Amino acid sequence: MKMSKRTAAELVAPMLVASSFFGASLRLFNYAFKRVDYVPETSAEKQKYADAYWQYMDWYKQVNKATWQLHPNDAANHLVAHFIPAENSKRVVVISHGYKGNGSTMANYAQMFHQLGFNVLLPDNRSHGSSAGEYINFGWLDRVDYLDWLQMIIEKVGPEAEIVLFGASMGGATVEMMSGEKLPTQVKALIANSGYSSIEAELAYLLKKQFHLPKYPFVPLVSLINKRRLGYYLNAVQSTTQLKKNHLPIFFIHGDHDSFVPSEMAFDNYSATQGPRELWLVKDATHVESFWIDPARYQRHIVAFLKKYLPERK
Repeated sequence: MKMSKRTAAELVAPMLVASSFFGASLRLFNYAFKRVDYVPETSAEKQKYADAYWQYMDWYKQVNKATWQLHPNDAANHLVAHFIPAENSKRVVVISHGYKGNGSTMANYAQMFHQLGFNVLLPDNRSHGSSAGEYINFGWLDRVDYLDWLQMIIEKVGPEAEIVLFGASMGGATVEMMSGEKLPTQVKALIANSGYSSIEAELAYLLKKQFHLPKYPFVPLVSLINKRRLGYYLNAVQSTTQLKKNHLPIFFIHGDHDSFVPSEMAFDNYSATQGPRELWLVKDATHVESFWIDPARYQRHIVAFLKKYLPERK
């Protein structure tokens, strides 16, 4: 039977549309998930904090620190962290960095905690900094890596270690996702600054805001690509699901003018957790700006939270 040109076009057109959707989704995946070996420049709204940022970086470069490694003989899974010791202290904070950053970009938080008497561990997450990896996993695989970092802390600092987990942006979500795992008893409290509720919701939000694209079919196609590349669908990457299993004290910090991770996600995370919880919604703060607006006030809030759940030893 001879096929008309119209019939052939009607059959081919959906295939072309599907192919174009998949191609666009592949480009989106590579744009968002593929590692970059540099730290992108901060947003224009935060350039006013550049001098302060570099002062913290100067401190980080000069402070005494040791390099820790996981899986050093496994090129695909080799992970690196830096440990800043505190004299005569068993308290340790593990600081999880943000998207396309690395441990050193958290120097401001590291200095704050170090001055409060904490040893500080600053991992480079998979596909960031000196750690291996081709694709960013948005905290889902990192949460398991951090369990190994926790065991290393306990081995090196001792079983009497008192550990706080802290993260900002993607690092905040990483801490939230860790909360649903079986954590060592040495972990006493969690602090999540500007973490998202789920990566699907975050991608859908940014697709609409930045590219004016709908969730469907792009997010499901990106999820399918992620399954092929990293082994899981994106609907697995949910802070809220993990927080439902959490019973540790957790402090959520979020800017009420955050246009990258909307503040509604902070309320979703706050509602999900089962442990003692506090939420500080910072007036006029954009994404991860809460510290920079007033570092002293930020520190006071951190100290007040920790005094409740990590009292001084007598």
